[in-house]
Amino acid sequence: MSLPPCIRFLRDYVAIPSVNPMRRDDVPAEIAYERRYATHLREQLRGLGLDAELVGEGERTSVVAQASVRGARDTVLVASHLDTVPVDGMEIDPFDPRIEEGRLYGRGSCDTKSGMAAAVAALASVLERGTLARNVVLVGEADEECGSVGVRDVLARLGTRLPDWVLATEPTELHIVTAHKGIALVRLAAHGVSCHSSEPRNGRNAITAIARAVLALDSLGNEIGTRQHPKLGRPTLSVGLIGGGQAANIVPREAWLVSDRRLLPGEDEQHVRDELRGALARHEVADVTIESCVVEKPALETPDDAPAVRVCQEALARLSLPLEPTTAAFSTDAGLFAQAGVPGVVFGPGSIAQAHTAREFVELAQVERATEFFVRLFACS
Repeated sequence: MSLPPCIRFLRDYVAIPSVNPMRRDDVPAEIAYERRYATHLREQLRGLGLDAELVGEGERTSVVAQASVRGARDTVLVASHLDTVPVDGMEIDPFDPRIEEGRLYGRGSCDTKSGMAAAVAALASVLERGTLARNVVLVGEADEECGSVGVRDVLARLGTRLPDWVLATEPTELHIVTAHKGIALVRLAAHGVSCHSSEPRNGRNAITAIARAVLALDSLGNEIGTRQHPKLGRPTLSVGLIGGGQAANIVPREAWLVSDRRLLPGEDEQHVRDELRGALARHEVADVTIESCVVEKPALETPDDAPAVRVCQEALARLSLPLEPTTAAFSTDAGLFAQAGVPGVVFGPGSIAQAHTAREFVELAQVERATEFFVRLFACS
């Protein structure tokens, strides 16, 4: 069966493991991290005549390449993350890109190696025809699924030479996404005094303290849930991890929890810290401190009439694809680029309903349509 370049590229990419360990230490080295995939892309892009290089430390490497043309309309950065989530519980071989009934199966096929395949195939076609009309910075960034260290490495490499706008490829079913919530991870620590459990009054129970903190955060979640963003709805707060103690017969001296806080545009680390301090104080929670509060991905909010949106709509209109901007429930690296001064959108083939699943797949027709979109975007035709 003869396959179009975008599908051949996707098949090659899925066969290269690039699993993000997600702070775990049990992911086998032969499938962990992004370097193998980044190196493959660097060589492929150099084969197109581009100046492609790896950035980042150790195995957490990203790739950056640029295609330039005299008299370019503008410069777009197309960012497609290299990492995938782990493969535990998958019902298919994660790295055997099987094609069946118009779908390609495998880890990362949807999220988001299909976006990279479409962009690379389109860029190759445009360069071969000599029709490039805007500068393109093609980026494969590491660590999108966890801490986004790759975006920070890429931004450091670009320095002050920032592009005009960014398009982050994610599974949006070929819709333009202009807004999504951000993610902050909060860790609270409780500090008690250990003693024998037969005389618990001689100590201070850290688990009891962290339990009070859970109730305070539950109340805070209800409070912030009364706010309403016109596009994104309500912010949220959820306690997802909790632990502590040493043994059943020891009053615990330490306990902890981790909370996921989904951010609306304008909410930052200081905003979240102030909310938490206020909630703990109102509920008179003692012996609990905010150990860390990290915004892993800022919220994204690009005006619907922004140049980036209009440019994408021009390309979509020629393909009779949906033009109306929409929102996403998930977060992306576009928020980090926007925070750094590069506004943008999210767009790509595939459905988020298939991302991270036991039988992850992408519809081949969507990958081909995404390739056509990128051809028109890069050639401005």
